[in-house]
Amino acid sequence: MRLALFASLAVLTLGLASCANYRLGTGSETRYATLHVAVVKSDTLLPQAVATVTAQVREAFIKDGRVRLVDTAAEADAVLTLTLEDYHREATVARADDTGLARRFDVVLQARAALVDQRAKQTVFANRPLKVTRGAFTDSGQLQSEYQLLPLLAEQLAERALHAVLDTW
Repeated sequence: MRLALFASLAVLTLGLASCANYRLGTGSETRYATLHVAVVKSDTLLPQAVATVTAQVREAFIKDGRVRLVDTAAEADAVLTLTLEDYHREATVARADDTGLARRFDVVLQARAALVDQRAKQTVFANRPLKVTRGAFTDSGQLQSEYQLLPLLAEQLAERALHAVLDTW
């Protein structure tokens, strides 16, 4: 009985001691306290993506919480700029009744990112490619499926931009 009590107390003590140094988050310090996300530029034939991608990128940094977003580049420790370069679809699955028509497309959105350290006035990275792909089924119409897919592509691209800026490479 005494041995069981001692063993239980030892396990409880070790368990509580092991949790004492636990920290939420990534554990890595960021190089910047503030960040300005410039409005996304688009070299594609997808003008409606500018607002969606810009909003998703900003939202990703806000949700992450490791840096504070500021309104102007003058206030920021670093400035992130994104340029949408390519938007296309690739047929991946053909229809069973007509192999010349696609049932599923992979929609690809590609961008280039640049990060400039405003304090040191130097480029941290430039022309870093960010590419995301999502599948779109055309059962209810290709136009509708691509329209619904754009926010999902923007969210994926925002996550890639977040990791490019904040995570150690």
